[in-house]
Amino acid sequence: MPQSRSDVITAATQAAATAAAAAAVTSTPAPTLMQALGHPLSDRRLQVLRALGECGSISQAAREVGVSYKAAWQAIDTLGNLAGVPVVEKTVGGAGGGGAKLTAAGHELLRAAQAMAQARGAVMQQLQSPAALQRLGIQTSMRNQWPCQVQRVDIAGALALVHVQSQHGDLQLTARITAESAQLLGLQAGMPVLAMCKATAVDVRAWSQTPAANTWPGKVTRVTQGAMGDEVAMQMAAGVQWVGFAPAGSGLRAGRKVSVHIPESALVLALLA
Repeated sequence: MPQSRSDVITAATQAAATAAAAAAVTSTPAPTLMQALGHPLSDRRLQVLRALGECGSISQAAREVGVSYKAAWQAIDTLGNLAGVPVVEKTVGGAGGGGAKLTAAGHELLRAAQAMAQARGAVMQQLQSPAALQRLGIQTSMRNQWPCQVQRVDIAGALALVHVQSQHGDLQLTARITAESAQLLGLQAGMPVLAMCKATAVDVRAWSQTPAANTWPGKVTRVTQGAMGDEVAMQMAAGVQWVGFAPAGSGLRAGRKVSVHIPESALVLALLA
């Protein structure tokens, strides 16, 4: 009897658990390591860690991955913070004057990441809409989330402006991030990303035609009044739903046209594995 899609997914999920367990040679991975595994293999943080394990040099690993020395250290620091334990340790002496090597936790992290990627790939092959599952797999407190595509990346010194377009309607957004983050994510034109913003960062005002970056018209669908601010749900272009806040006592009502603004620095970009 042929397997149903749910049977295949269940079997693949069980395989994922088995593979992850087998990835640990001497012990079960520490729970904190799972935090670092939130970064898919396409994230250059894990690529930096893998390259470092192979060559023993931060600078060489940075060159191989195609990021700056500073960005490589940022990658290592981020993974260590997420894992809760050091994933790299410096070495002293030797012919090269010292370098760096992976800790036991760093090796374990790479083994577990590879096992999870293989199991995840088996599940994704069985799904008719893998992109939807990728977006649902990200859990965050940010209520505003939009699947987008990168249009271009403008880097100026330590900062980068990433221009993206929503896949649902002609909605253009701009995110301001560090140049190192843009490098580590490998952002480039055509790449699919998930744009996110918490509701408290979305500023809602009475309609104004004054042009400004990251400002769009919206139509109020509901308002919840509060002493510290009025929560406003809105319908944007192509039916996209947003949630933001207006000053307390705004007087906004359902059906009103409003201006919606998101600071460039408040927009977060996530990779879809």
